[in-house]
Amino acid sequence: MMETIQATDTVRFADIENAASTLAGQAHRTPVLTSRALDRHVSARLFFKCENLQRAGAFKFRGAFNAMSRLTDHQRRNGVLAYSSGNHAQAVALAGRELGIPTTIIMPSDAPQMKIDATRGYGGEVILYDRETHSREDLAAQMSSERGLTLVPPFDNQWIVAGQGTVARELIEDVGTLDSLLVPCGGGGLLSGCAIAAAAMSPGCKTVGVEPAAGDDGVRSFKSGTLQSVKNPDTIADGARTSSLGQITFPLIRRYVHDMVTATDDQLIATMALLAERLKLVVEPTGALGAAAALQGIVPIEGQRVGIVISGGNVELARFAHWL
Repeated sequence: MMETIQATDTVRFADIENAASTLAGQAHRTPVLTSRALDRHVSARLFFKCENLQRAGAFKFRGAFNAMSRLTDHQRRNGVLAYSSGNHAQAVALAGRELGIPTTIIMPSDAPQMKIDATRGYGGEVILYDRETHSREDLAAQMSSERGLTLVPPFDNQWIVAGQGTVARELIEDVGTLDSLLVPCGGGGLLSGCAIAAAAMSPGCKTVGVEPAAGDDGVRSFKSGTLQSVKNPDTIADGARTSSLGQITFPLIRRYVHDMVTATDDQLIATMALLAERLKLVVEPTGALGAAAALQGIVPIEGQRVGIVISGGNVELARFAHWL
């Protein structure tokens, strides 16, 4: 039977506060950038929380380190297992290096090579699989059983969600209350954690999750009230190609998130160009989802104070240049 990090099915703001203490001195307190030109472009005040400048290049380090810090001595000695298209893989490998925990990562063979290389560079053992013919969950169950590894899930875990929620906690601490908060969504760990933090710290704030248009399972789930899925969506936002929201993240999103929207790949590319030109930032397509909702007019924000989570910057530069 596969062992996984145990957690309850409810996440509270106190868990995010606890995660912030665990992450102090480990995760970067990433900067918040502004641009008068972009403010004029949308007639709003925009605050960009730059998790592309986080350790391992994305917000994922927060949740991975917070969760792996809870492991027993026995679990630490045996090591952990994770599956990811890239950013969670790198985060788990880096957290394992910092905590002295062996890590094994199952990654799709079509994951960006830079993410595969970075995961190995942090000390993780990478196992590649074909996402068209194999299930990463089945492979994880098999490997966990054979090797005695503890699974660190990419999003559906109390401590993962709490760690990711520290992103919005820091943002609101730094800039004050917000009218809207726009957050990328794949499996929903970042979105649900940020929504909980916003509800506690800025009660009037409307939190909106943003998915790629080709992978709109979260939007459909949110609007229907029933968990929906999608298989291998064709989108450049590789970090949001998850099949569905989680058993923990879905009810949290239904409770704390105010709306869900989508952005097309073309809108993501246009947004990446604006972020490069105006903020001098390299942002991966998934990382640009929240910004696209604001800069491409997907969500009405005129006259508002808007927080935007830039979730990651792990993109191959040749591909980045080709898109732009």
